[in-house]
Parts: sequence; structure tokens; C-alpha cells
Amino acid sequence: MIPNTIIHGDCISELKNFSDNSIDLIFADPPYNMQLENALYRPNNTKVDGVDDAWDKFASFQEYDNFCTAWLHECRRILKNTGTIWVIGSYHNIFRIGTIMLNLGFWILNDVTWHKTNPMPNFMGTRFTNATETLLWCTRKKENKKYTFNYELMKKYNGNKQMTSVWRIGLCVGEERLKGEDGKKAHSTQKPEELLKRIILSSTKQGDIVLDPFFGTGTTGAVAKKLKRNYIGIEKESDYIMLANNRIDNISVHFEEADWIEGETT
Repeated sequence: MIPNTIIHGDCISELKNFSDNSIDLIFADPPYNMQLENALYRPNNTKVDGVDDAWDKFASFQEYDNFCTAWLHECRRILKNTGTIWVIGSYHNIFRIGTIMLNLGFWILNDVTWHKTNPMPNFMGTRFTNATETLLWCTRKKENKKYTFNYELMKKYNGNKQMTSVWRIGLCVGEERLKGEDGKKAHSTQKPEELLKRIILSSTKQGDIVLDPFFGTGTTGAVAKKLKRNYIGIEKESDYIMLANNRIDNISVHFEEADWIEGETT
């Protein structure tokens, strides 16, 4: 596979083309299978722009489990023994994914909680506001002890205190949020660069290859390029690929690790 490229295609089919033990880090932001049955409205009767994309719809839990088993199996095959994988999800899917990962032989190092500082409210007042998502950080297997973890770097990032597994980061908003010609958000689940910055800084070295099998609008590639890592993306939606390429091509500034941690805290 050629570094710093986006592959147009289905992730399961394309992952089969990768060599065994070839990738340093995988970040996966798969469909969450949100199971939304009806439109959601605010108290003023305006419609909430939620996740209703076709790529997030599955006919059953079994179909979703089969899908996740297939792509995770390939990810485990191509991950280096010194590499790690991060998978993000919500309460809709992360428990199913965690079970599948353990059954496949992955070893969980941490479950990191992304605490959203600006979450979407629960408009109907029927549940607690959902303000978190979970990231599972794993090695290929329990015996893999020589994985990359930049402990001292992340400690410095956190004001010279050991970084915890709770990360307080806002949703992707403002200028960072990509929008289409209609002014609406281009991707319903675009992740903030700050989230990917912590993942890539903590678990890769400069020059490593970072794979994102659900590349979307390219947040992983954008952050990898800024931090002098190589990226490979897989994405089946051509509109997202166009946005991601434009976004990454327009990045001209590269940061040293120290530049991105100076004065930063959780």
C-alpha cells in the first residue's frame, strides 16, 4: 500500500490487500448502528440533524456483528506486533465491538472516555444527556508488550501529570467543521482534531503508518500529516474522499511534537 493516499472502496475488501504485520497504528471510527427509528425534534419543533446516513443502517444486530468481525479480523492481521488499534463507539455499539475484539484475540490496554464538553442535549427530557463516547485501545494479543506508548510526552502534554483515561474535548464545531455547499455539515460524525492528536501523539513515532479504514472527511490524515506521520485511508463515499483530499492538500504547516503540547492540558 502507498502511504499518504486514500483508497476508494469497501474497507473489508480493501483491507484484504494489505500485507500481514504492516501497520503501526489503526484508528477506526466505524458505523455506530444508531438504530434510529424516527426523526428527532427540538422543543421548538425544528428537526435535529442527526445520524441518518445509509452507511449507518444495518438490518439486524447479527448483520452488524458480522460486519465488525470481518473488518476487525483483517485489522488484527495487518497490525504490527509493536502496533496498537483504537476503536471509538457509543453505547449503541461499543460493548458489541469490545466482545468481538476480545473473541478475536485483541488485548485491551485502556478504555478511554471522551467526555464531550459541549454535548447535544436530550431534547425530550426522557434520558440523561449523553456526553461520552468510548475508545478501546488494544494490542494484537496479550503477549505483545513492546507497543508504542509515549508516556513522558503525554505526561508533559497534561501539565507534567500522568494523563488519565478521561479526555475532556469538545465536539467538532466552528471553522474545523467541514460544510457542504448548502451550509450543512458535510459529515454527520466528524471527529475533532484534538481527539486524533492525542491518539497519534501517544501511540506512534514520526514516520509511522496510521491506517483509518473509515476515513470520512480525513481528520486522521490531516492530523497525521501535521505530526509528520504517514497515513492510509479507506473510504467508500466519493464525496467524502474529495473533501478529505482538499483538506489534507491544503495543509502546509508541519508541527514538531513539542509545538503541539506547549501549554496544553486536559
